[in-house]
Amino acid sequence: MNLAELGYGAAFTLIPKLPRSVVWPFFAAAAAHGARRYRSGNGGKGTVRLASNLRRVVGPGVSDAELADLVRRGLRSYARYYLEAFRLPGRSKAQHLTGFRLERGELLGQHVADKVGAVIALPHAGNYDAAGAWVAANGWPIVTVAERLKPESVYRRYLHFRRALGMEILPTTGGDRPAFDVLEERLRAGYVVPLLADRDLTARGVEVDFFGGRTRMPAGPALLALRTGAPLYVVSMWFDPDAAAGRLEGPIPLPAASEGALDVRVRLLTQRIADVLAEGIARNPQDWHMLQRLWIDTPTAVVNPA
Repeated sequence: MNLAELGYGAAFTLIPKLPRSVVWPFFAAAAAHGARRYRSGNGGKGTVRLASNLRRVVGPGVSDAELADLVRRGLRSYARYYLEAFRLPGRSKAQHLTGFRLERGELLGQHVADKVGAVIALPHAGNYDAAGAWVAANGWPIVTVAERLKPESVYRRYLHFRRALGMEILPTTGGDRPAFDVLEERLRAGYVVPLLADRDLTARGVEVDFFGGRTRMPAGPALLALRTGAPLYVVSMWFDPDAAAGRLEGPIPLPAASEGALDVRVRLLTQRIADVLAEGIARNPQDWHMLQRLWIDTPTAVVNPA
């Protein structure tokens, strides 16, 4: 067993049992340490990438000092995500319902009742695990996919964690059936289908314009909506002081058959998703937890303030 397995095992086992006031100082200190390293010009790879991504969001008009402060708040938000996600299994149904707020969330309940389901495109922002737990706590069926992490034991811990919150989780690869086929089937049965949509994991995604640069986003949300006719939403996500929060944006208009072949309509719709994701991220950039390379064109240079 390696250090990653030991660390995740301890986090999933111990953190739900400890008071938040005991655990949060350690997470906050780790975030502050990362921010200090970045300010000194010695930031870690993930922190420097976060800064580069945030520079794309805020543009060249923001000073390096302002960007460094945004990175500090971003790392603190990321630490809060991990702390609150690890604590979810120890929370009651009532706490799941109060720990996340979704503006216009009643629309999901109506779609479930009408047996049409809904496709939800999510950013890596706020606390999407709390959002999934909130949907399940409302009694609405929910299914999504999970990246097959390495080592396998860490992936299985996350699988158990999310299933214990009431979500059906499908592996991106290695399942009994193709994940897309199961998602389509569940959607036609009236499920809520949330999918992370701001980063493509396959290098076969749809190329879109995003904050003035070119990146790839997964085709799944658009293709599912077009194949089933289910309503498609984008969720803007952030943290309020007392809870994770989000807002349903949409439904996003689906391109008509007259606008082209299916692949053309998938590209058009994925660009619409990208545009709405960008609007939400721009409103709360500190809560966008994107520490991986995203843009495929020339990256924006980041100068570490020293």
